[in-house]
Amino acid sequence: MYDFSTSAAQTVDDSVKWRKYAGRDVLPLWIADMDFLSPPEVTAALTERVAKGIFAYGEPTDSTIAAIVKACARDYGWVLEPSWLVPLPGLVAGLNIACRATGTGDVLTATPIYPPFMSAPQFAERRLLKLPLRETRLDAGSRWEWDFDALDAAATRGATLLLCHPHNPVGRIWTRDELNRLGEIAEKHDLTVVSDEIHCDLLLEPGTRHTPFAALSPELAARTITLMAPSKTYNVPGLGCSFAVIGNPELRHAFQKVMRGIVPHVNLLGYTAAEAAFRDGVAWRTQLLAVLRDNRDVVSTALDGLKGLRVTVSQATFLAWIDCRDTGLQHPQHFFEQAGVGLSDGADFGLPGFVRLNFACPRATLDQALGRMREALAAL
Repeated sequence: MYDFSTSAAQTVDDSVKWRKYAGRDVLPLWIADMDFLSPPEVTAALTERVAKGIFAYGEPTDSTIAAIVKACARDYGWVLEPSWLVPLPGLVAGLNIACRATGTGDVLTATPIYPPFMSAPQFAERRLLKLPLRETRLDAGSRWEWDFDALDAAATRGATLLLCHPHNPVGRIWTRDELNRLGEIAEKHDLTVVSDEIHCDLLLEPGTRHTPFAALSPELAARTITLMAPSKTYNVPGLGCSFAVIGNPELRHAFQKVMRGIVPHVNLLGYTAAEAAFRDGVAWRTQLLAVLRDNRDVVSTALDGLKGLRVTVSQATFLAWIDCRDTGLQHPQHFFEQAGVGLSDGADFGLPGFVRLNFACPRATLDQALGRMREALAAL
């Protein structure tokens, strides 16, 4: 058994998540990293590497590349060539590189969305077209879906589609039918697809298996840049190791050309952590998913329907998307922060009136935070 009851992030003084509210009685459930200890298999590999006492410029070893390739085959049935892998110091860097490497036309994405999806096109001086996801209210929360007709109508030839798969913040696992429909639109309009799949190992529905967008067909693979990392699943974001999977040589070379002279080397300890996580982390991940599934349900039970709150049931990620529009709160993030719970503001994701809650924390922390939120709402 692994330890998911210790709030490890509180034991260090360099956590961005906890430093935001240093000196204040505010529980931080905002930025998307976990409070849990990282897998002991990862810590052991790092300890062994650090003991060697040399920290020169690094590059992925054959064993690191093999661990990534084997994990993709094991977990998704996706067969990769090692040459398709492009190391990156972070996934956000990958989004920005992709927006510079895939032309000068429009960039399309579905909102609400992780904020860098909206900033990366602007930094690349490209026009961003934001297509709202279709919301259907359910007894518990809402269901969010692509508006395929709107995407088809808005797409211009040669544009870039930024896909979040699974989706942050609404927690959707896109079905194969939905992915195929996106693929049809991409082929019709000759779109390049940049698929952020960083949360793909955090599927909370039992029995589900991630389908990489590029694995749908060779034709779609040829127009896709897939972005992945061990950081969210294995709680190693501070080690800065991500990678792009680009099977099309022309597209890969364009991506690498933009990187030259700008993108730094990947942290060599990031490579160590990635190899250990992908090779040895399955047992830890399995237990983590059970904890996250329980925490998700606790959030929904505690908050959904309370004073007008609506909690979307996340199919993936460790993030709860909470609709506060019926509560009468003008600034829900500020309201809950004043109550001692630090959440992410839905406005940052393109949809004011919502908050995002990170439930990847020990149950004691989560229960305390939910208690504060319920108490504050009861006083309205």
